[in-house]
Amino acid sequence: MAINRLAYSKYFPHSNGTIQPVTTSLQLDDIRSAAQRIQPYINRTPLYHWQDDWVDEHISGGELHLKLEFLQRTGSFKARGAVNNILTRDDVERGKGVTAVSAGNHAIAVAYAADALGVSAKVVMHRGANPARVAKCRAFGAEVVLVDDMTQGFPTMEEIAEREDRSVIHPFDGQATMQGTGTVGLEIAESIADLDAVVVAVGGGGLIAGVGSALKALQPSLTLYGVEPDGASGMSQSLSLGRPLDKVEVNTIADSMGAPLHCAESFAICQQVVDEIV
Repeated sequence: MAINRLAYSKYFPHSNGTIQPVTTSLQLDDIRSAAQRIQPYINRTPLYHWQDDWVDEHISGGELHLKLEFLQRTGSFKARGAVNNILTRDDVERGKGVTAVSAGNHAIAVAYAADALGVSAKVVMHRGANPARVAKCRAFGAEVVLVDDMTQGFPTMEEIAEREDRSVIHPFDGQATMQGTGTVGLEIAESIADLDAVVVAVGGGGLIAGVGSALKALQPSLTLYGVEPDGASGMSQSLSLGRPLDKVEVNTIADSMGAPLHCAESFAICQQVVDEIV
């Protein structure tokens, strides 16, 4: 199915008992614009053609390519969405600063983006977060707020945003974030023609939503697989239920993939582009 404009409208339950329609779209042109916008602040990471006996045994006659996004500035794809978020805000919003919640990678990315663009940042992290991640955030000049339980993370971030009038940079939801993650898919599709399948890690769903939007627009015949931890299978459950879970039971050492909830906009796009979650 060739898709140039990914749009989805669905009804999702809200906590007050009402039903609200959610319409979402992530267009290829917007992803391309984001790629141009963020280019000075991110790396176009390489694709590595992995060749060894394991690949020959498991992918007979095929090729396996790895997108080395760990070579991205700050060490993860999160820098793309963080930079795009700040660049798409006006000067008044930027002047008020930004806030975010994260297990680590997104916090580092927001701290980096804020530092690169001259914006104040305050990030919420778990008290048990990797000390090196906390130190990286502070090295970029961000103020770090530690919480004892990550279920307090989003409420704490929202409180900071309201009290200090800061803009929220969401870790996986929202147009600016998903346009940023979509640039990963854009680079993959532009580098390798006729892909059979792409496998993407899933936490909150923002990465696979963006990557999938770009890939399905450019190579609609490919199969898009998501992979999530057994102990944080919220997207599998959400897709099965037909609605995003507002509370996910998380029990995994893969803390960057342990999203405590899912959100309507990124979830709706996942419903459009994801072929299977394992």
